[in-house]
Parts: sequence; structure tokens; C-alpha cells
Amino acid sequence: MTEAVESTLRGPEAYSMARRAVEAMEAASVWPTPLNFELWLRCIGEPDGALGREIQRMLAAGEPFTEGAAELLAAEYLPRGRLTEEIRDAGRVLDRELSSVTEAISLAHKAQSDYGRTLEGAAGSLESADGAPQLRAIVSGLTTATHKIQKDNETLEKKLELSTREIARLSANLEQVRRDSMTDALTNLANRKAFDEQLDRARETALTKGARLSLAVVDIDHFKRFNDTWGHQTGDQVLRYVASVLGKAANAPRTAARYGGEEFAMIFPDESLSEVEIALESVRKEIGSRTLRRRSTNDDLGAVTVSIGFAHWRGGETAASLLGRADAALYASKRSGRNRVTSADRLDSAA
Repeated sequence: MTEAVESTLRGPEAYSMARRAVEAMEAASVWPTPLNFELWLRCIGEPDGALGREIQRMLAAGEPFTEGAAELLAAEYLPRGRLTEEIRDAGRVLDRELSSVTEAISLAHKAQSDYGRTLEGAAGSLESADGAPQLRAIVSGLTTATHKIQKDNETLEKKLELSTREIARLSANLEQVRRDSMTDALTNLANRKAFDEQLDRARETALTKGARLSLAVVDIDHFKRFNDTWGHQTGDQVLRYVASVLGKAANAPRTAARYGGEEFAMIFPDESLSEVEIALESVRKEIGSRTLRRRSTNDDLGAVTVSIGFAHWRGGETAASLLGRADAALYASKRSGRNRVTSADRLDSAA
């Protein structure tokens, strides 16, 4: 979905939009499957958008809204559908190039075999040759065969070079697709899928190598107030601002991700509790140090603050348990007045 629709779905208008989408599907006798619901939700949110116009055209023409039709619309108009189609296209190109290379290698192998038989025949003919004319004919035949094999080898080299370039281009495109599928479009941080995978990898490293691991959860204080007072575009501006600070603090091997809504997360591989706390305090202070202004009107938005909770991994602990303790520390920060960093380990010790 576009940022505008996503922003609406994060606010009080989301329930109304969802009800309208279900009512529209019921009126059109369309089953409310997850894919259909996503398509119609976007249609309701952007009736003048490309998808909205296409659905309206289908309804006006009396075209049936089948599962196949829904999949075609998703592939054309939904971002993840386009990613899936790009991956399929890449697979088709790769199959084509590999088939072409296989065929070229097979032809080269046949040419080498033919050349080998020509040499064997020439060797036998030389033994029985009894004059210059016969020798000249044998040499001429060898020369012709040598030129042919050289030409075949040149053709193979050119084909391999072209295929190598095409596969390198394809590899770069697939890497971009992979990055897009793992990146949050609004903030350019890692998305939830990338965060889950990175946390699992970091936990596996901690488990096998005895390394340290910490996880922090960051939540924007009173974010709903920004949305309700100034609108979702201003809310998105606040999200991007917080994300920019987190991104600067998340130099590798750290990872910063948008966890969902106004919540973010940071993974700290192999750092001490004090190092993690110092980094998070620095993030908290930098976010709250600036007064934001609304881009469209230059209105003063005031300072943005965040509440943070973090936890240090306990040997053998699951990722879900670590996340749960960090989340509990976050809510302890909220209960204590917000705009602060709380350690789950200190909470446990105090308890």
C-alpha cells in the first residue's frame, strides 16, 4: 500500500475504512479473503489510484472477481506482488542463460570431438601418404579443421562473456529485490521480517560462540497525539526523524529496524550492558534535543521523545523471551514518566 493508506490505517479512521472495504466486497459478492481484503482496502483508500480505477472498471464491465483475477491485480498493483513477479522474471532469465550456456558448451564439446577425429584420421593418412599432392590435401584438411575449431572457440568465448555479464546484472537486480523486501519503505530501516531473521542469527551466534547479545525496543512517546493533531503525514515525518537517529547509531554489526507502527528495535551483538546503555542514552538525548517543525506549514511540533527498554540475552533464552523482557522494560519506562531508558536486567534484580 502507499504511505498515505498505511498512515490512515495507523489512525482512528482505520476501522471505518476496513468496514467500508468489507461492505464494498459484500455488495460486489466478493469473498473477504486476505488478498481480496488488501486489494479492496487499497481501492477504498485510493479510489482514484490505478488499482481503484481498475477494480471499478471490472465491476462496471461485469467481469467476475475470481481468485485468478485477484492474483493478477496483486502482481500488477501491490508492491510485494511486483517483487514476486521480479523474482519470477529473474528466474526465467537465469534459466534461459543457463540453457544457452549449456547448449554452447555441448556444441563446443562436439566440435572438439570432431576435431579430435579429424586429427586421428590425418595421422592415419600421413602414414600411408606417398606423394606431395596427398600431403598437401591432408595439411589443407587440418588447416580447415583448425580454423573451424578456432572459430567455434571464439563463438563460445563470446557467448560465455555475454552470459556472464547478463548473470552479473541479474545478480545485482536480485540483490536489490532482496534489499527492498527487507527494508521498511517509510523509514529505510530494516523491516520486521529482516529484524526477525537478524535476531535469530545473532542469537545463534551467541549460543554457539558464547557471545553477548542485547536487544532494545524503542517507542515514540505520545505518537497518537502527533497523528490526531497534525495528521498522518506529520506523523510519518516524526517516524522518519526517529528512524534517522536510530540508523546513525546502528553501525554494523548493530541493526536498527522498524518493528511496527511507532515502535522500533535495535540489536546489539557482543556489547556489554554498559556499552548498550550508553548508546541508547545517546539516542534518547539526540532525539529529544531538537524541536521539529511541520514541513508543510512550518508549525512548531515541539520536541519528540522516546521511551526505551532493553534486555541482555541469557544463555539458552529464546528470541521471544528476550523480546518479551525488553518490551516489559519499555513499558516500565512508560510507567515511570516516559523519555527514559530502562534495563530489564535491573528490573529483574530489583524484583
